[in-house]
Amino acid sequence: MTALPRIGRPATQALKLQGITTLEVVAERSERELLALHGVGPKAILILRTELEARGLQFAGSDR
Repeated sequence: MTALPRIGRPATQALKLQGITTLEVVAERSERELLALHGVGPKAILILRTELEARGLQFAGSDR
């Protein structure tokens, strides 16, 4: 399991409150779902997308 990258305190807190503590769990969610969380913005999504792609993963529902 891969720890979350540094995405800022508000985004990290928002994810942890939803039980999202690893990149593998992030990959089970869509970008839209994560952006709906208070504290998660475009910058956090960009960082998460980059880290997911580096590991051969993607957000749920992505067609890339």
